[in-house]
Formats: sequence, C-alpha cells, structure tokens
Amino acid sequence: MLKAVLNILTICGAAGFAGVMLSIGVTFGGYWRSLPIQDFLGWFAANDQFVSRSIPIVFMPTFIALIGSVWLSWGQPELRYWLLSAACILVVAVLTFAFFVPTNTAFASGTMDEATAAAKLSQWLTIHYFRIGFGFASAVFGCIAIMA
Repeated sequence: MLKAVLNILTICGAAGFAGVMLSIGVTFGGYWRSLPIQDFLGWFAANDQFVSRSIPIVFMPTFIALIGSVWLSWGQPELRYWLLSAACILVVAVLTFAFFVPTNTAFASGTMDEATAAAKLSQWLTIHYFRIGFGFASAVFGCIAIMA
C-alpha cells in the first residue's frame, strides 16, 4: 500500500510540477514578453515571491515520494523507470538551483540593464521549456514504471 501511495504521489507530483511550470512559461512568459523590459523587471520585483512559492509546494512532495518509489522498487524490474524519472527530476532541480534561482534574484533586484534583461528573459524562457519537458518526462517514466 505504501508503495502505491508513493508511486501515485510521485507521478501526480511530477505532472503537477510540470503543469505549474507550463502555466508559468506560457501564461507569464507570454505576458512578460509583451511588456517593455523595464515594466517586466518592475513586475518581477513586485511578484517574484508568488511565482517562487509555487515551486517548492509541488517539488518537495514529489522529490520525497520519488525517493520512496525508488527505494521500494530496488531490485524490481520497474526500478530502471523510477531511476529515469529521478534523473529527469534531478535535471529540473539542477536547472532550478543553478540557473533559475540566481536569474530570478537578478530580475527581482532591479539592477539588471535593459539589454541584459531582455536577453536573459529570452534565455530564461527557452531553458524553462526544457525544464517543463523534463518534468513531464518524469511523470511519464513513473507511469511506465507502474506498468512494468
């Protein structure tokens, strides 16, 4: 029963996390691109805490459940799919902490010049779309794991 609960939490969490990132990328990304860059920086400085708070709410339960799913599948045929799911989540975590956290902090600080901010926003959105893909891939590998 515990294994089933952890598997469900992992899959739903990864899909939910990818959905949050998709919403941020498509909804906010489109809005941010429509703004003059100074307005974007002002918006980001005023609202970053709302975007930043949504990520840990879905990431941490997913990560904890995924550790449990891997552990409870050790030595089982489905382990390879849970490890692939974990690898995808690890990529998301590395991208988040290595790129998105410092970039978001720089956007919110208001110290970035317009040319740098415009280029960084474009880069942010491009990398974010890959992050979304890895999030969804994690959920897909979890679904494959429970069918293995």
